[in-house]
Amino acid sequence: MTNEEFIALHQEADVRRLALAKAPDGIDLHFCLQQISGRQAALKKLPTWAGRDIIYPPRLSMEQCSSEPTARYKQRLAERLLPAERQSMIDLTGGFGIDFAFLSVLFQKAVYVESNPLLCDIARHNFPILGLRNATIHNLPCEKTLDGMGNFSLIYLDPSRRDALGRKVVALCDCQPDVEALQGLLLSHAPFVVVKLSPMIDIQDTLRRIPCTSEVHTVSVDGECKEVLLVLHAPTEAVTYHCVNIAAQTQVFITRDVDAEPRIADRLGQYLYEPNASILKAGVQDALCKAFPVEKLQRFSHLFISRHFIENFPGRAFTVQDVYSFSKQDVRRLQAELDRCNLTVRNFPSSVAELRKRLKLREGGDIYLFATTLADGQHVLLRCKPAHK
Repeated sequence: MTNEEFIALHQEADVRRLALAKAPDGIDLHFCLQQISGRQAALKKLPTWAGRDIIYPPRLSMEQCSSEPTARYKQRLAERLLPAERQSMIDLTGGFGIDFAFLSVLFQKAVYVESNPLLCDIARHNFPILGLRNATIHNLPCEKTLDGMGNFSLIYLDPSRRDALGRKVVALCDCQPDVEALQGLLLSHAPFVVVKLSPMIDIQDTLRRIPCTSEVHTVSVDGECKEVLLVLHAPTEAVTYHCVNIAAQTQVFITRDVDAEPRIADRLGQYLYEPNASILKAGVQDALCKAFPVEKLQRFSHLFISRHFIENFPGRAFTVQDVYSFSKQDVRRLQAELDRCNLTVRNFPSSVAELRKRLKLREGGDIYLFATTLADGQHVLLRCKPAHK
């Protein structure tokens, strides 16, 4: 039996159990487990790659690589930034090559740089299979790569968020390479630099450290913020925020009003809105009051209401069915009417777990309960159902 036959035979197997079993003679079990695990992850993360005869990297590289939806988003971003001349690009932190593969097809020349020799070998095997004929591969530290390479139309990099001991880091200065230190050098070699950062990054602190940022993109998939992208370009008066939720119906909210003043509601409306995670991550939720006829429940609650339904609001929309205070009478009424719900807290002194235990409500069902604070400081529970768009 060959490695390929072993992989095909066990492609749907539990990798952890398979690791404990005795492998047939001649089988490289470590390699086979890596490929089986990689293919299983690709079915969800990279569906168009899952059926290709490619080699998958170690588990950590698979976990850190972009998903297909976010890679396609970067491809569209590059098309917008460079609508005409797209001669060359360089990815200074190639990794498994997902972002490189989707970006490189836009350019006449594409350079992949990676300091890990194993990942370079995987790229040399995979790129021809993926049809990337314009790619050249360099096994070098990215800091040493730009010397003597000339200029590019676009530079892309995804700094490593692991320290020397393999622990996760978030702060910009702890990531490698150090974009803050390299920003001048990067922009001397390309008019546009796109940097992928952790969804946990402090955006405002990062903008103070990288003042040449012209755009911030907070990218979510199905309501979960996956990454923050910076576009480095010539300094501008105001940064543009692109808040994107990639889903069956993708939502996009674009604004420069990071310091917008919200309208505060003096009464509840019929419809309640919860902005998508990308808007909350960018911290531009107050700008929604300028873009839509909505009011904020309270300055720190980040929930919005309206009297009339807003079809294109970038987030989840609900119909308000009832309002409960925390009086004994209202709590008893709530418990008599509900035994389960989907519970969310926004600007509220208890966690979801604490409140669920206090109210004795199970999880699930089609009722949504928002525990929040109104403009007058009152703590309430808003009983809602999803509004049909």
